Amino acid sequence: MYTSFREWCERFLRIPGDPEAPPGDEATTRLFRAAPNYYLYLIVVWALRTLALVAVIVPMEIIPFIGGFTRHFERHVPEFFLWRPPAVIATAIVIQRLIALALLRLDFEKRWYLVTDRSLRVREGVLKIREMTITFANIQNISISQGPIQRLLGIADLRVDTAGGGAQTSEKEGKENLHGVRFRGVNNADEIRELINLRLRELKDSGLGDHEELVQPAAHPEYLTTGLVPPAREILAEATALRAAIARLG
Repeated sequence: MYTSFREWCERFLRIPGDPEAPPGDEATTRLFRAAPNYYLYLIVVWALRTLALVAVIVPMEIIPFIGGFTRHFERHVPEFFLWRPPAVIATAIVIQRLIALALLRLDFEKRWYLVTDRSLRVREGVLKIREMTITFANIQNISISQGPIQRLLGIADLRVDTAGGGAQTSEKEGKENLHGVRFRGVNNADEIRELINLRLRELKDSGLGDHEELVQPAAHPEYLTTGLVPPAREILAEATALRAAIARLG
Protein backbone atom coordinates (compact mmCIF):
# COMPACT_ATOMS: atom_id res chain seq x y z
CA MET A 1 0.00 0.00 0.00
CA TYR A 2 2.81 2.40 0.87
CA THR A 3 4.52 1.70 -2.47
CA SER A 4 1.36 2.79 -4.32
CA PHE A 5 1.11 5.88 -2.12
CA ARG A 6 4.75 6.76 -2.83
CA GLU A 7 4.33 6.36 -6.59
CA TRP A 8 1.18 8.49 -6.51
CA CYS A 9 2.96 11.21 -4.53
CA GLU A 10 5.91 11.17 -6.92
CA ARG A 11 3.57 11.73 -9.87
CA PHE A 12 1.09 14.12 -8.27
CA LEU A 13 3.62 16.21 -6.33
CA ARG A 14 6.17 15.95 -9.17
CA ILE A 15 8.96 14.95 -6.83
CA PRO A 16 12.23 15.03 -8.80
CA GLY A 17 14.42 11.96 -9.12
CA ASP A 18 17.90 11.47 -7.75
CA PRO A 19 19.80 14.77 -7.59
CA GLU A 20 22.83 15.37 -9.77
CA ALA A 21 26.24 15.76 -8.19
CA PRO A 22 27.15 19.38 -7.35
CA PRO A 23 30.03 21.18 -9.14
CA GLY A 24 33.33 19.37 -8.82
CA ASP A 25 35.04 16.17 -9.86
CA GLU A 26 32.31 13.53 -10.07
CA ALA A 27 34.86 10.87 -9.14
CA THR A 28 35.14 12.48 -5.68
CA THR A 29 31.38 12.52 -5.05
CA ARG A 30 30.33 11.09 -1.69
CA LEU A 31 26.69 10.32 -0.98
CA PHE A 32 25.39 10.46 2.58
CA ARG A 33 21.90 9.57 3.78
CA ALA A 34 20.00 10.07 7.00
CA ALA A 35 20.54 7.18 9.42
CA PRO A 36 17.79 4.58 9.99
CA ASN A 37 17.46 5.88 13.55
CA TYR A 38 16.50 9.25 12.10
CA TYR A 39 13.31 7.63 10.81
CA LEU A 40 12.71 6.33 14.33
CA TYR A 41 13.30 9.87 15.60
CA LEU A 42 10.71 11.21 13.15
CA ILE A 43 8.23 8.58 14.34
CA VAL A 44 8.78 9.68 17.96
CA VAL A 45 8.09 13.28 16.96
CA TRP A 46 5.01 12.14 15.01
CA ALA A 47 3.75 10.19 18.03
CA LEU A 48 4.20 13.17 20.37
CA ARG A 49 2.29 15.42 17.98
CA THR A 50 -0.45 12.82 17.67
CA LEU A 51 -0.78 12.58 21.45
CA ALA A 52 -0.92 16.36 21.70
CA LEU A 53 -3.65 16.45 19.04
CA VAL A 54 -5.66 13.79 20.83
CA ALA A 55 -5.22 15.61 24.13
CA VAL A 56 -6.81 18.70 22.57
CA ILE A 57 -9.49 17.05 20.43
CA VAL A 58 -10.83 14.54 22.95
CA PRO A 59 -11.93 17.12 25.57
CA MET A 60 -13.37 19.41 22.90
CA GLU A 61 -15.10 16.88 20.68
CA ILE A 62 -15.79 13.55 22.35
CA ILE A 63 -16.30 14.14 26.07
CA PRO A 64 -19.19 16.58 25.47
CA PHE A 65 -21.13 13.67 23.97
CA ILE A 66 -20.78 11.53 27.06
CA GLY A 67 -23.75 11.78 29.36
CA GLY A 68 -23.86 14.68 31.78
CA PHE A 69 -20.70 16.30 30.41
CA THR A 70 -22.58 17.74 27.42
CA ARG A 71 -24.40 20.52 29.24
CA HIS A 72 -21.27 21.56 31.11
CA PHE A 73 -19.13 21.78 27.99
CA GLU A 74 -21.79 23.63 26.02
CA ARG A 75 -21.17 26.64 28.27
CA HIS A 76 -17.42 26.64 27.56
CA VAL A 77 -16.97 25.19 24.05
CA PRO A 78 -18.30 26.82 20.86
CA GLU A 79 -21.26 25.04 19.32
CA PHE A 80 -19.23 24.43 16.18
CA PHE A 81 -17.30 21.74 18.07
CA LEU A 82 -20.38 20.03 19.51
CA TRP A 83 -22.45 18.90 16.56
CA ARG A 84 -20.12 16.39 14.88
CA PRO A 85 -20.43 12.69 15.90
CA PRO A 86 -17.39 11.29 17.74
CA ALA A 87 -16.99 8.44 15.22
CA VAL A 88 -16.57 10.90 12.34
CA ILE A 89 -14.08 12.95 14.33
CA ALA A 90 -12.04 9.91 15.33
CA THR A 91 -11.99 8.62 11.74
CA ALA A 92 -10.80 11.97 10.41
CA ILE A 93 -8.02 12.10 13.01
CA VAL A 94 -6.85 8.58 12.20
CA ILE A 95 -6.78 9.24 8.43
CA GLN A 96 -4.95 12.52 8.85
CA ARG A 97 -2.29 11.04 11.14
CA LEU A 98 -1.77 8.02 8.85
CA ILE A 99 -1.23 10.30 5.86
CA ALA A 100 1.21 12.35 7.94
CA LEU A 101 3.07 9.15 8.85
CA ALA A 102 3.31 8.08 5.21
CA LEU A 103 4.60 11.52 4.18
CA LEU A 104 7.10 11.33 7.02
CA ARG A 105 8.54 8.10 5.65
CA LEU A 106 8.62 9.55 2.14
CA ASP A 107 10.44 12.62 3.46
CA PHE A 108 13.03 10.32 5.04
CA GLU A 109 13.56 8.44 1.77
CA LYS A 110 13.82 11.62 -0.33
CA ARG A 111 16.62 13.18 1.71
CA TRP A 112 19.99 13.51 -0.06
CA TYR A 113 23.41 14.80 1.01
CA LEU A 114 26.13 15.00 -1.69
CA VAL A 115 29.74 16.17 -1.29
CA THR A 116 32.36 16.63 -4.02
CA ASP A 117 35.85 18.12 -3.94
CA ARG A 118 34.50 21.65 -4.52
CA SER A 119 30.96 21.86 -3.19
CA LEU A 120 28.07 20.12 -1.45
CA ARG A 121 24.37 19.76 -2.20
CA VAL A 122 21.44 19.02 0.11
CA ARG A 123 17.92 18.18 -1.01
CA GLU A 124 15.06 17.62 1.42
CA GLY A 125 11.30 17.87 1.63
CA VAL A 126 8.28 16.38 -0.11
CA LEU A 127 5.46 18.92 -0.09
CA LYS A 128 8.01 21.72 -0.14
CA ILE A 129 11.26 20.65 -1.79
CA ARG A 130 14.40 22.53 -0.79
CA GLU A 131 17.66 21.98 -2.66
CA MET A 132 20.74 24.05 -1.89
CA THR A 133 24.27 23.93 -3.28
CA ILE A 134 27.19 25.49 -1.39
CA THR A 135 30.70 25.90 -2.73
CA PHE A 136 33.47 25.31 -0.23
CA ALA A 137 34.90 28.78 -0.90
CA ASN A 138 31.77 30.25 0.75
CA ILE A 139 31.70 28.06 3.87
CA GLN A 140 32.14 30.04 7.05
CA ASN A 141 31.30 27.60 9.83
CA ILE A 142 30.61 23.90 10.40
CA SER A 143 28.90 22.77 13.58
CA ILE A 144 27.18 19.72 15.02
CA SER A 145 24.02 19.84 17.15
CA GLN A 146 22.41 16.99 19.04
CA GLY A 147 19.28 16.98 21.20
CA PRO A 148 18.47 14.53 24.02
CA ILE A 149 16.47 12.15 21.82
CA GLN A 150 19.13 12.34 19.12
CA ARG A 151 21.85 11.44 21.63
CA LEU A 152 19.78 8.46 22.72
CA LEU A 153 19.47 7.31 19.10
CA GLY A 154 23.09 8.04 18.18
CA ILE A 155 22.33 10.64 15.49
CA ALA A 156 23.06 14.34 15.06
CA ASP A 157 22.58 17.30 12.73
CA LEU A 158 25.56 18.77 10.88
CA ARG A 159 25.07 22.43 10.01
CA VAL A 160 27.10 24.22 7.34
CA ASP A 161 26.81 28.02 7.31
CA THR A 162 28.03 30.39 4.62
CA ALA A 163 29.39 33.90 4.91
CA GLY A 164 26.68 36.43 5.69
CA GLY A 165 24.22 33.71 6.63
CA GLY A 166 23.18 35.08 9.99
CA ALA A 167 22.23 31.61 11.18
CA GLN A 168 21.86 32.61 14.82
CA THR A 169 19.55 35.52 13.99
CA SER A 170 17.42 33.35 11.70
CA GLU A 171 16.99 30.66 14.34
CA LYS A 172 16.10 33.18 17.06
CA GLU A 173 13.47 34.78 14.83
CA GLY A 174 12.10 31.38 13.84
CA LYS A 175 12.87 31.93 10.18
CA GLU A 176 14.34 29.48 7.71
CA ASN A 177 18.07 30.00 7.26
CA LEU A 178 18.65 30.52 3.54
CA HIS A 179 22.42 30.79 3.92
CA GLY A 180 23.18 27.34 5.23
CA VAL A 181 22.21 23.70 5.08
CA ARG A 182 21.78 20.84 7.52
CA PHE A 183 22.73 17.20 7.19
CA ARG A 184 19.83 16.07 9.37
CA GLY A 185 19.78 12.82 11.27
CA VAL A 186 23.19 11.43 10.28
CA ASN A 187 25.07 8.94 12.43
CA ASN A 188 28.49 9.94 11.07
CA ALA A 189 28.48 13.72 11.56
CA ASP A 190 32.15 13.75 12.64
CA GLU A 191 33.17 11.86 9.49
CA ILE A 192 31.28 14.29 7.24
CA ARG A 193 32.77 17.28 9.04
CA GLU A 194 36.27 15.87 8.66
CA LEU A 195 35.65 15.21 4.96
CA ILE A 196 34.48 18.78 4.36
CA ASN A 197 37.41 20.20 6.34
CA LEU A 198 39.79 18.02 4.31
CA ARG A 199 38.29 19.25 1.05
CA LEU A 200 38.55 22.83 2.32
CA ARG A 201 42.24 22.39 3.10
CA GLU A 202 42.86 20.86 -0.32
CA LEU A 203 41.02 23.74 -1.96
CA LYS A 204 43.07 26.34 -0.10
CA ASP A 205 46.34 24.53 -0.80
CA SER A 206 45.49 24.63 -4.50
CA GLY A 207 45.27 28.42 -4.31
CA LEU A 208 41.50 28.61 -4.87
CA GLY A 209 40.47 29.31 -1.30
CA ASP A 210 40.40 32.51 0.75
CA HIS A 211 43.33 34.78 -0.13
CA GLU A 212 44.06 35.50 3.53
CA GLU A 213 44.61 31.82 4.22
CA LEU A 214 46.67 30.86 1.17
CA VAL A 215 49.97 29.10 1.80
CA GLN A 216 52.90 31.55 1.80
CA PRO A 217 55.53 31.15 -0.99
CA ALA A 218 58.35 31.06 1.57
CA ALA A 219 56.93 27.86 3.00
CA HIS A 220 56.54 26.33 -0.47
CA PRO A 221 59.39 27.27 -2.87
CA GLU A 222 57.55 25.71 -5.79
CA TYR A 223 55.24 28.71 -5.73
CA LEU A 224 58.19 30.85 -6.92
CA THR A 225 57.97 29.23 -10.37
CA THR A 226 54.19 28.83 -10.54
CA GLY A 227 51.11 30.91 -9.96
CA LEU A 228 51.41 34.69 -9.97
CA VAL A 229 55.19 35.07 -9.57
CA PRO A 230 56.22 34.73 -13.28
CA PRO A 231 53.60 37.28 -14.50
CA ALA A 232 54.71 39.66 -11.75
CA ARG A 233 58.33 39.35 -12.86
CA GLU A 234 57.34 40.09 -16.46
CA ILE A 235 55.45 43.19 -15.39
CA LEU A 236 58.45 44.32 -13.34
CA ALA A 237 60.80 43.80 -16.30
CA GLU A 238 58.52 45.76 -18.61
CA ALA A 239 58.19 48.57 -16.09
CA THR A 240 61.98 48.73 -15.71
CA ALA A 241 62.46 48.87 -19.46
CA LEU A 242 59.82 51.61 -19.80
CA ARG A 243 61.49 53.65 -17.09
CA ALA A 244 64.86 53.33 -18.81
CA ALA A 245 63.36 54.43 -22.14
CA ILE A 246 61.76 57.47 -20.54
CA ALA A 247 65.05 58.35 -18.89
CA ARG A 248 66.86 58.23 -22.26
CA LEU A 249 64.26 60.48 -23.84
CA GLY A 250 64.65 62.95 -21.03
